[in-house]
Amino acid sequence: MTAEGIPNAADAADAAVSFDPLRPLLTRVAYRMLGSVADAEDVVQDAFIRWLAADRDAVREPAAFLRRTVTRLCLDHIKSARNQRETYVGPWLPDPLVEEEEEDDVTLPLMLALERLSPLERAAFLLHDVFGVEFEEVAKTIDRDPAATRQLAARARTHVRDARPRYKLEKERGLEIANAFFAASRSGDMATLGAMLAADVGMWSDGGGKRPAALMPVLGYDTVMKLHRSLAVLFGKYGSTLIHAGMINGLPGFVTREADGELQTTALEIEDGKVTAIYVMRNPDKLKHMH
Repeated sequence: MTAEGIPNAADAADAAVSFDPLRPLLTRVAYRMLGSVADAEDVVQDAFIRWLAADRDAVREPAAFLRRTVTRLCLDHIKSARNQRETYVGPWLPDPLVEEEEEDDVTLPLMLALERLSPLERAAFLLHDVFGVEFEEVAKTIDRDPAATRQLAARARTHVRDARPRYKLEKERGLEIANAFFAASRSGDMATLGAMLAADVGMWSDGGGKRPAALMPVLGYDTVMKLHRSLAVLFGKYGSTLIHAGMINGLPGFVTREADGELQTTALEIEDGKVTAIYVMRNPDKLKHMH
């Protein structure tokens, strides 16, 4: 530090040596808490600034200290983000992450289920059940006693049970279905598309008020098919280009460039070989990190 308390280059470099190896994990914790790539990166950067100012020699376990810092910053952020969420236009979906390797089993439906939990329930569940942190450490992080922390995690577990994948879909099979879904939906092959959908299929589109998207979830086989018939006409007229097929937030899906030149992601929840849910991200603000 300089005399004015401003970190010098050597101090910043020293802080980065211990921080940078932990940055991917801290970003994952923040993203799982917030559902936003940009917000997660901001929180992690804020944690680095705090790490820079901390007495690092006195910190026995940097990973625990920084995870605690990031979680608390996320909890503060959630409180301020709640109001914005209430005025969000149409269904809210987390930012899409196109993942080559699955780091954990937090799929898009589970992230949506986590959104419905209290911030403390979400933190207790993620830290213990997903990231494997001991309850005593989670309790310190969220400033609750261990018994209350266990209760928070148990309550969260009950709420999200249905959103956790009941069995693992083979990645290759999932991507096969995603490619077939893209081909059928864009070519107007409604017979093939219809055969892929479950009777209780639902579709959620997040345009955030920035691009056209359904303002309510589209629920049920007939309604989803009706919407896809209309969309097929538009795809036939204006085109839709496949950029990449892959895992999006733990679900098979694909990235496309649509007629307006913007990116779009489609993620498919699949059970017993049938598509049970379709999640479409159209909000350009949530696709910036993919450019």
